[in-house]
Amino acid sequence: MISEVFITCALTGGGNRPKYTNVPVTPEQIADSAIEAARAGAAVLHIHVRDPETGRGSRDPALYREVVQRIRKSDVNPVINLTTGMGCALVLGGAESPLPLAAGTDMAGVLERLLHVEELRPEICTLDCGTLNYGSSSELISVNTPATVRAMAARLQELGVHPELEVFDTGDLVMVHDLIREGLIEDPPLIQLCMGIPYGAPADPTTLMALVHRLPPSAIYSAFSIGRMQLPYAALAPLLGANVRVGLEDNLYLCRGRLASNSELVQRAIEILDRIEVRVMSADEVREKLALKVHS
Repeated sequence: MISEVFITCALTGGGNRPKYTNVPVTPEQIADSAIEAARAGAAVLHIHVRDPETGRGSRDPALYREVVQRIRKSDVNPVINLTTGMGCALVLGGAESPLPLAAGTDMAGVLERLLHVEELRPEICTLDCGTLNYGSSSELISVNTPATVRAMAARLQELGVHPELEVFDTGDLVMVHDLIREGLIEDPPLIQLCMGIPYGAPADPTTLMALVHRLPPSAIYSAFSIGRMQLPYAALAPLLGANVRVGLEDNLYLCRGRLASNSELVQRAIEILDRIEVRVMSADEVREKLALKVHS
């Protein structure tokens, strides 16, 4: 068990926005929600953006620019963590006719996927470490080949942005160890264990322990689960040496039937951590712990 953790708030995600929720969509809404979450105690803000007209996930650098500028001009100073998980969506045409590709396919090269990171220079951005099937009835695949992952890691080194290595299953940790051995990841490696995503690692504690036992010795890591297991994981994570992630990207509810806001999820996580005597770290403490580079 660790006695202090930092909280990451994943604000909105990039998937289809469910109806009748308060998931933020416009840059103003996302920034306002981010600022509220930081005031509530989130040290790190994990940011996707959405098309204001359709609500769908987007990788438009202008939308990221507006969100980040609004946060940076506010009275909070959280660690900003931008996603790079867009631009890798492959939707096959079907089991019998995989080609031509179907609507929803959005495949981009490494430099295009990193345009917003290059411009805005956050302290952290995500780096998915493998390919994953999404959804039990979907033909959607999130494609991150070893060559792509290595190229993204190398470019992030050049930009001075610390990658958060997204691990969805045990095979992704093989990639993590390869990246470290090849000198593509700076110390300390920052790892996010993503649990409960269909066709990734199940959310049960046995699987989580298997992932923890395969982590690099110097890793600083977080663990979260989606849906109703999100808040229980806020209690479980520190017991296994992990930091905490909550937010509307992964879970819409504060309790059964009660839709949440990002700040409420952060507040509830802090209440849980306080009950088990785990201290919540500030953004500046996270910067020091991770040796982050602050770009002007």
